[in-house]
Amino acid sequence: MEPKLKQEPVESWLAASGLRLSDWFERWFPDAFVLALIAVTIVYLACVGIGNSPIQTAQWFGAGFWDLVAFTMQMTMIIISGYALATARPVYALICRLAAIPTNGKNAAAFVALFSMLSSLLSWSFSLIFSGLLAREVAHRVRGADYRAMGAAGYLGIGSIWALGLSSSAALIMAAPASLPQSILRISGVIPLSETLGLWQGMIIGAAILILSMLVAFHSHPTPAFARDMQAMGVDYEPVAVPIAKRERPGEWLEYSPILTLVISFFGIAYLVREVAEKGPAVILDLNHYIFAFLIAGLFLHWRPRFFVHAVAAGVPSVAGVLIQYPLYGGIVKMMTESGLAKDLAHFFVTVSTHQTFPVLVGIYSTSLGLFVPSAGGRWLVEAPYVLEAAKSLQIHLGWVVQIYNATEALANLIHPFWMLPILGILRLKARDIIGYTMLQFAALVPLVLFLVWVLNRTF
Repeated sequence: MEPKLKQEPVESWLAASGLRLSDWFERWFPDAFVLALIAVTIVYLACVGIGNSPIQTAQWFGAGFWDLVAFTMQMTMIIISGYALATARPVYALICRLAAIPTNGKNAAAFVALFSMLSSLLSWSFSLIFSGLLAREVAHRVRGADYRAMGAAGYLGIGSIWALGLSSSAALIMAAPASLPQSILRISGVIPLSETLGLWQGMIIGAAILILSMLVAFHSHPTPAFARDMQAMGVDYEPVAVPIAKRERPGEWLEYSPILTLVISFFGIAYLVREVAEKGPAVILDLNHYIFAFLIAGLFLHWRPRFFVHAVAAGVPSVAGVLIQYPLYGGIVKMMTESGLAKDLAHFFVTVSTHQTFPVLVGIYSTSLGLFVPSAGGRWLVEAPYVLEAAKSLQIHLGWVVQIYNATEALANLIHPFWMLPILGILRLKARDIIGYTMLQFAALVPLVLFLVWVLNRTF
């Protein structure tokens, strides 16, 4: 009797595609900082190419370099405060319990993708931190889990449906008269959240994205024979260390006492309660209030100031990429807006539109612009005056236009490293490590979303 030959493991075409893309990007994809420098160069040349002075364009870049300083600080605080909150003993225990549920790599990828997307509907910033820690814990516990695929799954919230949720920048801007520039207000007026986030058409798109993203995450995860775990990626697992409450000198007594924690937490909660009572629940979605709430919650859950400071210090390495790269994108935004390049692009798309093609063209434009202007709120302020004016002339529901933007603008995040930086800092990976898998998601989601906005446009 002839001995049976051992059969080599065979990957599905989707998993094989993910592996090939990952290998290619790991070899050829530059560091995220280098990519930002390339983007600056391309936008500069484009601005000069449409007739702007090279010196003037350089001045716009220099002026815009500091435009995102406040936003950069906000993002830094979101990452650090989110890390501190997520590593507090009660929250971290929940993450560990969730991480123990998946039993194999494919299930784990779909599981992380699900929680990443669901949490992003509540808050994109919390999703980045929560999902990053969840992906790390799942990758550590599940044998055969590919660390690259876990990282990509954890990033899906901000790369798919976050803008259809409660922290949607465009929807919140349109619903708040104080946030609306006059150039937009005179066209659309105030559009309440019920006419944007409340549209059933947007909910259908969100559900379709969630289902397809989970399927792609599941089927693109490699078999254990081809998976690369944390160790293979050169990442050492570091569990969240809880400091031992040990006082070595009298001056440290307050550091380990919860007295100041309770006092400051009371002040913080009182402030937030009054803000919500006076301005409504939506105020908590404002970035400053959101960061403040995270800091107070993190301090309270860590209980002792020394533990909280330890958690903040552990989260600091995650913000290096944000600090050095976000100012470059501030320069890009300034060059595009001041040179007229963004207006020219928007004008081109809206002038070639009809009632039937408008949703698809707006979707393509929003996704394309996201490659150069990664801030969703800033991008909406750039294109909204022209897009809403065209929609009004074509008699298209203006709230639906906001939802078209929300459904398509996030897709650019799947191939742009700007928003990857916080989660990459937590996972100790580079953009080239996960972008092969996010590229698969991009290739699957773009046709789906463009088809749905075209079909659902007929329901108005």
